[in-house]
Amino acid sequence: MSQGCQDLAGKLLGRRLQAELATLLAKPLPPGLYLVATPIGNLADISLRALAVLASADRLYCEDTRHSRKLLSRYGIERSAASYHEHNAARVRPEILSALAAEMSVALVTDAGTPLISDPGFKLARSALADGHKVVSIPGPSAVLAALTVSGLPTDTFLFAGFLPARTQARRARLAQLKDVAATLIFFESPSRLPSLLDDLRTILGDRAGAIARELTKLNEEVRRDRLSALAAWAKSADIRGEIVVLAAPPHPPEVGDEAIVDELNAALETMSLRDAVKSVAEALGAAKSRVYDLALGLERKQGK
Repeated sequence: MSQGCQDLAGKLLGRRLQAELATLLAKPLPPGLYLVATPIGNLADISLRALAVLASADRLYCEDTRHSRKLLSRYGIERSAASYHEHNAARVRPEILSALAAEMSVALVTDAGTPLISDPGFKLARSALADGHKVVSIPGPSAVLAALTVSGLPTDTFLFAGFLPARTQARRARLAQLKDVAATLIFFESPSRLPSLLDDLRTILGDRAGAIARELTKLNEEVRRDRLSALAAWAKSADIRGEIVVLAAPPHPPEVGDEAIVDELNAALETMSLRDAVKSVAEALGAAKSRVYDLALGLERKQGK
């Protein structure tokens, strides 16, 4: 593409973006609580819809107004904002609910990522719903999903466990509850407690595959993928800083014995063809289809078919 064509494409794209944002800003924002996801590091990750809600909501509440001011200033949004965080939630929540009862639109943001994830927004959203108010998600950045998708670990089933208890005994007890969960486990952790967490993960869960995602979307973003034992050794020797997400792979399913497979085959073959029985048993037990097929052929030979 020539430079002239590139310049024209850039102008057209810029006009379309401006037109889309203008359209969003021109629409009245209906009353309700808007949970606005904001960047976890790179301020360019904000969505047009999020910008429109932040600019047009009747009231804006932030976990830390000083932190959110950087985002608002970056995009030229000049407006007042109040704070809503774990230390003032009990006092400020009735104020927000009163605004909702007065048919106002209220936007809620946290320091980074999606509201309600490891923050006091859950109680506010629950109270708003209980009072019959509309609650709207303005989706966007999430450290949980960002870490999961770059971890190299299974993504079909996962469990976010947030911050584990700080005390060793309580942390290990919680991990024991999660040990047999058939899902990729995701945790938040501080740099100072990371070595202890990784040691406990390895001890309680076994030496599974794991990953550490640090400073996601920021200049010093880093993702390490290895066994939990290797990650624990690295954490003890490294100078680790920033926001951290830790992931552990699901447990390996126990090996299914031949006897169990044969029992299932005998039952399945009473009503199914060999092919269908093999497929059904393999899927039900999580066994390799070739292995189930070989056992099925052995059954047929024994039965003289």
